[in-house]
Amino acid sequence: MNAEPGSPAALEAERDSTIVLLACAAFFSGAALRVCDGLLPRLARDFTITPGAASQVVISFAVAYGLMQLVFGPLGDRYGKARLMCAALFGCAGGAAASALAPGFDALVWTRMLWGMAAAGVIPLAMAWIGDNVPYAQRQATLARFLTGTLSGMMAGQLAGGLFADLAAGWRGAFFTLAVGFALVATLLLRRVRRMPAPARSASTGRGHFGRDLWSVLQVPWARRVLLAVGAEGIFLLGPMAFLPTYLHHRHGLTLAVASGLIALYAVGGLVYAVSARRLVATLGERRMVLLGGVLMSATFLALWLSPWWFAAGPIALLMGFGTYLFHNTLQTHATQMAPASRGTAVALFAFCLFAGQALGVTLAGWSVDHLGYVPMLAAAAAGLAVAGWAFAGALGRRVPPVH
Repeated sequence: MNAEPGSPAALEAERDSTIVLLACAAFFSGAALRVCDGLLPRLARDFTITPGAASQVVISFAVAYGLMQLVFGPLGDRYGKARLMCAALFGCAGGAAASALAPGFDALVWTRMLWGMAAAGVIPLAMAWIGDNVPYAQRQATLARFLTGTLSGMMAGQLAGGLFADLAAGWRGAFFTLAVGFALVATLLLRRVRRMPAPARSASTGRGHFGRDLWSVLQVPWARRVLLAVGAEGIFLLGPMAFLPTYLHHRHGLTLAVASGLIALYAVGGLVYAVSARRLVATLGERRMVLLGGVLMSATFLALWLSPWWFAAGPIALLMGFGTYLFHNTLQTHATQMAPASRGTAVALFAFCLFAGQALGVTLAGWSVDHLGYVPMLAAAAAGLAVAGWAFAGALGRRVPPVH
């Protein structure tokens, strides 16, 4: 029996179906984030450059993605998060198509930058929309369900990168495929956005408050701790992760498709977390989740370094993904509550710090790969993630829980 239009049950069903669509948007955004990992050796070969130099396509995307958070966040608070997400998805379709048509490597770096600028308006604004529409008590579990879209996309992107790297279509085929996906989801979201009421505009989202919204978040001590923790995650996790398929390819002689497929099990570990999030939160609590997440992330980087067996990389990547989201989903839940009056801005700053950290991490990891090899990169990641997990768990233990 259908719920009465306008009734609480009908509104909840509408909200849940919107979250499913946002998860589909996150799928393609997650794929865009990771698709170049498996393509780095192919790009290096096609353009006669080193893998470290080829990583500019990852760095340019991450830098643009991070910087544009500072624009999309306040604009989302002001003009409506769903509307901006729709525009961003159409922008992603255009950026992906332009990347596929790039005539040379320099042009590809610039088109990836434009693509990253557009992608900045997808996952963070979706998280902020969930924060606006889902009570805090249900938010960690809801964000975990939304996370399945991002994680599935990351897994698909990693696999697609490796598969296309070994096919004649190459990186152009991978980018064209993503362009079609973005265009489809953007069209579906546009139909839904047209039925949504215009967003309410509070005093804090009027003219002249762009910088003030950013500053108001940074003035909150707890917000600064969350932002520092997610920045460390970007440096020590996302940076080195871009080179893991290449590492397996060189160390074990695996094809890029197989190497990317093994690392893609990282996303499966995240999905295991997502389906068990409600039980994990109730059983472990946030502090122990963060501490365990840091230990698992650190241990898996050490295991990739020390293990002599190529097939062990799959289970190791799965554990890495599970540990990551014990840590990361706790961080992003706190990000949605750092500044409720400027939630879009707060989540945007969170994403900015994550991807600024990633850009720095990829730069450092690329230098290490080209000049020192893979071992220093893996060891630094293991040490940094252990410290990050321990430090944030300690901060959670000292914090007085807010009243929601």
